[in-house]
Amino acid sequence: MAVGKQRREKQVTEQRTIVGILVGGGPAPGINSVIGAATIRSILGGSDVLGIIDGFRWLMEGGTGQVRPLSIEEISRIHFRGGSYLGTSRANPTKSTELLDNVLFSLSRLGVTRLMTIGGDDTAFSAMKLEERSGGRLQVVHVPKTIDNDLDLPYGIPTFGFQTARHIGVEIVKNLMVDARTTSRWYLVVTMGRKAGHLALGIGKAAGATLTIIPEEFGDRPVRLQRVVDLLIGAIIKRREQGLADGVAVLAEGLIEILDPHDLGGLEHVERDEHGHIRMTEVDVGDVLRRELTKQLDLLGLSTTLVAKNVGYELRCADPIPYDIEYTRDLGYCAAQYLLDGGTSAMVSIQNGRFTPIPFKQMVDSSTGRTKVRMVDIDSQSYQIARQYMIRLTKDDLSNPDLLGRYAAMSGLPIEGFRERFRAAH
Repeated sequence: MAVGKQRREKQVTEQRTIVGILVGGGPAPGINSVIGAATIRSILGGSDVLGIIDGFRWLMEGGTGQVRPLSIEEISRIHFRGGSYLGTSRANPTKSTELLDNVLFSLSRLGVTRLMTIGGDDTAFSAMKLEERSGGRLQVVHVPKTIDNDLDLPYGIPTFGFQTARHIGVEIVKNLMVDARTTSRWYLVVTMGRKAGHLALGIGKAAGATLTIIPEEFGDRPVRLQRVVDLLIGAIIKRREQGLADGVAVLAEGLIEILDPHDLGGLEHVERDEHGHIRMTEVDVGDVLRRELTKQLDLLGLSTTLVAKNVGYELRCADPIPYDIEYTRDLGYCAAQYLLDGGTSAMVSIQNGRFTPIPFKQMVDSSTGRTKVRMVDIDSQSYQIARQYMIRLTKDDLSNPDLLGRYAAMSGLPIEGFRERFRAAH
């Protein structure tokens, strides 16, 4: 009897698959909730779980030492905490087939046959290419994570971490608005958002900031720095005409990607990350705008105290709010269940309360070969409402003789000169 029982236990042990979990890209609130929920569901479903440290970084080198077995007892309460229990990195295995093969070789040595990646568009692309390269030897599922909210999910479905980042960002901007009013100054608040302006708009709209400027509102590219400066000067003049000397402008950091490099002294010298993106910390768009805006306001006789404030790192590793805790626990569970059911090559989403896998092939932009990026829909009613509450010069302002005359007098410019200069600043 004892021998038979031991044989059965050995067979069960040998049949257990190993799920690997890794995190790529920047931190976002809710990562640990995904890890925790996915670990619990995988173990209860008969799999062992291996946490892979620092994303693809060590796997790309053929390493197998930077891993940690995960247990239910170990991770059962990590969902309350910000950061990543497994670390993260921007290591990019798609730079060569050799690196992809190194990752596959490392996973094979570890016994991992099912892989869950947690990350943004770059990590999603790496997951897709890895699954393709594996030739069916590896099941891969991706959990969409980014405070930028720019992964290609259906309209109205956020990427996890976005809601927490917006929540904390609004609290910061609220305090800056009080400080601005108290000290009669303007704040230029730069938020994260490499390509899309979701986070900037979400913070600016919810906080009731004076105005928000995002890349999507500009048609022709590149955009001259003067155009953005004039948007801000127009808002400052309009506020002053109303008897208000303060304001808070929220700016998406992705503006740096669309501004004319010649206006920034060229960007050839700027360091780029593993995926070829400009390292946003290398170019302080807030300070660039602050210096140019200060200079031009002085020339117009409208001197104002300006302060540039970057809001980003304060948001990424915050403890998730309940919305993101619940959301990410659902995502982690569904990702694990998808692998247990034999699924592969898809991104997890929850639509209308139901788990809906989005095949990797649907995520690819045929024109670029990269994963699609969800931009702010500036034709949506939501965006149009946001614009209605912003303080900006409008076409109506420039066609109102009384207002136009007062604005022009305030800036020391002739009426037609003012109209012509600020025609695009709305």
